Amino acid sequence: MQVSRQRDQTSKKDLPLKGAAARTHALMVSTATEMMRNGLSPSVSEVAEEAGVARSTAYRYFPTRSDMVRAVVAEALGPILNWEDRLDGGDRVASLYATAFPRLYEHEATFRAALRQSLEVNGADATLGRGHRRQLLVSATRDLDLPEDQATRLIRALSLTFGVEAMVVLKDIWGLSDEEAQKTALWAAQAMIEAARRETTGGNV
Repeated sequence: MQVSRQRDQTSKKDLPLKGAAARTHALMVSTATEMMRNGLSPSVSEVAEEAGVARSTAYRYFPTRSDMVRAVVAEALGPILNWEDRLDGGDRVASLYATAFPRLYEHEATFRAALRQSLEVNGADATLGRGHRRQLLVSATRDLDLPEDQATRLIRALSLTFGVEAMVVLKDIWGLSDEEAQKTALWAAQAMIEAARRETTGGNV
């Protein structure tokens, strides 16, 4: 009986918000996004004050600042979270990068702010943004027919070329344009895939 109650609670929690609740949630997310774009690292109470929302109400939606930042990131990711492609092998990776990187650039200020906030010493949350990247890369590489341990290593390596951190390195350190950064990240990803395949087949692909 305890398991059933837990499942009921989880399903209710995951139900989409409606009406006034949805509007309040959206207001909190948009306000937090704007404050982060302006270089701030706001707390839930600070966003609530800026949005004109009661603190007690705000904390019902976002018990912690990390919860709020996750919501901001999820909103910015948008269609990336729903990415799915029926192409095969490396073509799926290319499709993912072609979908993700333009969105990263479109909402660059938001992603940079979220990255900065996640790296802060006080209240830092190492889980921010981690789950989405893992799931997307697992999906993009699912039909490469690699041994499990090698597939895991490849996904870990690909994570270095995918996401806001890769964007920051390629643009800030190397001064690349958006297009150049995307092409470089994809080239690195495809080189890793080729190396993994060669390793699996003993050098014959």
